[in-house]
Amino acid sequence: MDDWLIYRGVGGPAPDRMRLLPPPPPWRAFSGVPLPDAAPPVDSASTRRLGTRVGAPPAHDAQALQLINAALYLRRPLLVTGEPGSGKSTLAHSIAYELGLGRVLQWPIVSRTELRDGLYTYDAIGRLQDAQLVERDAREVRDAREAREARDADAPESIGSYIKLGPLGTALLPSELPRVLLIDELDKSDIDLPNDLLNVVEEGEFSLPELERTADRPGHEEVSVLTDDGRRVPVRGGRVRCHAFPFVVMTSNGERDFPAPLLRRCIHLHLDPPRDERLASMVQAHFGAGADEQNLDLIGRFTREDGDGELRPTDQLLNAIYLTHHAARADPGRREEIAELLIRPLETRQR
Repeated sequence: MDDWLIYRGVGGPAPDRMRLLPPPPPWRAFSGVPLPDAAPPVDSASTRRLGTRVGAPPAHDAQALQLINAALYLRRPLLVTGEPGSGKSTLAHSIAYELGLGRVLQWPIVSRTELRDGLYTYDAIGRLQDAQLVERDAREVRDAREAREARDADAPESIGSYIKLGPLGTALLPSELPRVLLIDELDKSDIDLPNDLLNVVEEGEFSLPELERTADRPGHEEVSVLTDDGRRVPVRGGRVRCHAFPFVVMTSNGERDFPAPLLRRCIHLHLDPPRDERLASMVQAHFGAGADEQNLDLIGRFTREDGDGELRPTDQLLNAIYLTHHAARADPGRREEIAELLIRPLETRQR
C-alpha cells in the first residue's frame, strides 16, 4: 500500500530508493546541465540532530510521510509548521541522511535577511582593493611592456574569485540528485522575503548580474565561483539553472501568515509536539534501544498536561534523560530534582 513512498522515516540510509523516484511532472522539469561533482556527505549538523535511529520506531505517522513524499514527487517546497521542538528542522536532516542526498544546506532567517543573502554574495570592496594593489605593483615595473604583462597576469581577471553562492544559490546548482535546503524560521523574515522567494521557487534559476554583464567577452563565458559547501563550480552565462529541483524544507513557528501565492506553491505539513511513537523514536535514537522504557517517569512528566504553561520543547526531555543518567543514576530523589529543574514550560523558565 505504501510502496510508492521514497522517504519512509525509518532512520537507516536507503539511497537506492531515490532511483525509484519518477521523472518530475512536466511543469516542474528544469533544463540545467548537471555538474559532475557529488554533494558532500552529511556532516555533524545532521548527526547531532539524528542520533542513531536504526531499530527505533518510525519518526512520522502515515499522513506526514505522505505529505513529505508528495513534496518529493512534485518537486515542491515543504512548508513545515509547529511549535518549537516539534522536529521541523530535524526533518530536513533525516531526509538527506536516509536518501543519501548529502550535506543539508542551511539558511537561518532573521528579520534582516534578504533574498540575495541566500543566493550569493559579491565582495566588491575586496575586488577593488586587490585591483589597487595590482596597479601599484604594475607602476613599479620599469618597462611599460612588462607593466602590461604584470597587470594582465596578476589582475583578478575572474570576478568569480569574489562571488560566493549562498545556501539557496548552491541548492539551485544543476545536479543529478536534489540537494536538501533548510530555510529555517521563515516567519521571522521581513515582510517582503516570502514574496521575493516566489520567482526562484517557481523558475528554479537566478542570475548573477556581475557575471551576466561580462558573459559575452572572450574567456568570460564560464566563471568559477565558490559554493556554500566550500567547493568551486563553473557558472555559464551568469545564470544558475537547476536540473533536479532541491528538496526545500521551510519551517515556521506560526508567528505570522504567509502570502497565498507562496502557500499555493508549497506542500503544507503541520507537526504536533512529539508523543507516543515519535517521542519513543527520538529517545531511542539518542540513547539506544529500550531507553524510552527506562525513562518512563521522565517521559510522563514531559507529556503531562497540567495547564502550567503547556509548551515544553523536546530538548528539555533529552537534557533531563542525559543528566539524570550521569548525575542521579542510583538516587531517585536526585533524579526527581533534576527533572523538576529541567522539564518546565517555557513561560515558567523565562520568569
